[in-house]
Amino acid sequence: MAHVTLGGCQCGAIRYALSGALPPAYACHCSACKKQSASAFSMSIVVGLEGLAILGTPASFGSMAFSGARKTCYFCPKCGTRLWHASSASAGVVTLKVGSLDDSVDISPSAHLWVSKKQAGINLDPNIPAFDSQPENLADWREGLRWPR
Repeated sequence: MAHVTLGGCQCGAIRYALSGALPPAYACHCSACKKQSASAFSMSIVVGLEGLAILGTPASFGSMAFSGARKTCYFCPKCGTRLWHASSASAGVVTLKVGSLDDSVDISPSAHLWVSKKQAGINLDPNIPAFDSQPENLADWREGLRWPR
């Protein structure tokens, strides 16, 4: 039987189940991620839509990513919790917000993006890869984080 990870929004109106092992997480320190998380950075995991079962109907809005790709941001229409993003550059996958998982205490980032915009006072582990902005081909880099295949 496949491993299932549960998550959802703060109020419980949107719930999801993610099948399979969790892929590595990454932290993004860009200004957009700081805004959407209302914190110093955001952590995400790249997951395939085929393994994501959603209960409830999230709201969405579109924006332009730093890469120039069109990004659709999904959130709970009742409490506003950001849940995942879909990019026009990465069909079939979404970047799920780690903070929306029911249990994320053991998840740490495997890389840091946009450290040039990092909040003062946040110290990063020098053994974790860090990018001043983002990898040149972000879609391929994110796809490389999806495992197991």
